[in-house]
Amino acid sequence: MLTALIFDVDGTLADTESVHLEAFNHAFAQEGLGWHWDVPLYTQLLDISGGKERLLHHWRSVQPDLKEVDSGAVRDTVARLHEIKTAYYEQVVSAGALSLRPGVLALMQAAFEQGVQLAIATTTSPVNIAALLRSAIGPDWRSYFLAIGDASNAPIKKPHPQVYQKVLADMRLDPAHCVAFEDSANGLQAASAAGLATVITPTSYTAQHDFRGALRVLPDLSQLSLAQLRQWLSERQAEPGSPPQPAAKPRATARR
Repeated sequence: MLTALIFDVDGTLADTESVHLEAFNHAFAQEGLGWHWDVPLYTQLLDISGGKERLLHHWRSVQPDLKEVDSGAVRDTVARLHEIKTAYYEQVVSAGALSLRPGVLALMQAAFEQGVQLAIATTTSPVNIAALLRSAIGPDWRSYFLAIGDASNAPIKKPHPQVYQKVLADMRLDPAHCVAFEDSANGLQAASAAGLATVITPTSYTAQHDFRGALRVLPDLSQLSLAQLRQWLSERQAEPGSPPQPAAKPRATARR
């Protein structure tokens, strides 16, 4: 039985990372920091879940003696950078710079029509989710989703399973009857630790990640149907040791 599809956002619903990278660099330029993240560096930084955590990690890498002084000046600077970055991202996405990845909308529509619930489980902010889905689906985008887990209500970042556990609890559904969609190894670990079979659609930023334990790894969702998902889930449930077990023990990461 297939009862719900649970989607990550960045990289999964849309290939957003290039716009996020542009937004970070915009914030650095506006604040006169002299930082610039190129694609190889940003690809490495994506191993760290959460924009604020990514900023702080980079700052500490270029200034190893960094300390919290002046009543949280470092924390305040990171928050200001992230606020500028988020505002820029929202503006660009609202202008139509991004579209959903191939097959995403068709699969969502098929699920909606067949009574399969939809949910979101992401570490990004509510503002980023709304900007993307309002542009891609329309002003009533929220009505498609039974539950939404994000940085505001599940602050412990992937690969910790908190956001998936929250969404499953909110929906009151058995993870054995749900499928998660992710694009990264951190996402796969989080979903697996919550007991979810997971379909992976990598991007250029995550193509080299380890996806062992995934239900399937696909280039995108353009050829995927609910019938195929039901078949794969049924086969997975019939395997010894099902439901799926975590690929690795999740670790708690910093709050956003």
